[in-house]
Amino acid sequence: MSKVIEELNKYAHKLVDQGLVVGAGGNLSMRDGGYMYISPSGFDLKEIEPHQWVKVDITTGEIEGNLRPSSEVLMHLECFRKNEEIQAVLHAHPTYSVGVSSAGKDIPPLFPDFPAMVKSVGYIDYVIPTTNLLAEKVAELVDNDVIIMRNHGVLTLGKTMKEAYFFMQLTEESAKVYTISSIFGGPRVLTEQECEDLRNLSAERYRSKLLKE
Repeated sequence: MSKVIEELNKYAHKLVDQGLVVGAGGNLSMRDGGYMYISPSGFDLKEIEPHQWVKVDITTGEIEGNLRPSSEVLMHLECFRKNEEIQAVLHAHPTYSVGVSSAGKDIPPLFPDFPAMVKSVGYIDYVIPTTNLLAEKVAELVDNDVIIMRNHGVLTLGKTMKEAYFFMQLTEESAKVYTISSIFGGPRVLTEQECEDLRNLSAERYRSKLLKE
């Protein structure tokens, strides 16, 4: 089994185990040279066998094998086409992130890890999933670490799948903290200077570097 397939299997299980997707929701992919491997359509992510990850030519979109790729295949292709640094794409439906963004709110920096690790977040107002229109909207924002699609879900982009998964965890934790703090009178959001100070800490730069290896 290749390293790419091992990583995809590992993090597909993590998405389900952490409750970041439900049923056959969510999809993930990784670059492998001029190709990407992506989860097949209609599968519970924990039930994908190593040979069932779908190989797709990034340039042409040509699909190998008999299984259909995720219905969000266009969105994944655009990420790899528009930014060569992206090696992993992760799409999930984390409850708090969907809830906060669907209320028209942005997810603010409330604790150190989020601004230290996630450098930028983009937002897309609701667009019907699986369409060219959504893929085009995503293509405009691929220089962000995280793309939040209101009333839909979250897309994270990484130099490794470990990094993309960590971005997803941090985004959902931030949305959860925001929701809880809103119950108790509203959050105190970290200032831009405080966020910049966190990003400049040597310990945080080191942790960020490890995620890319």
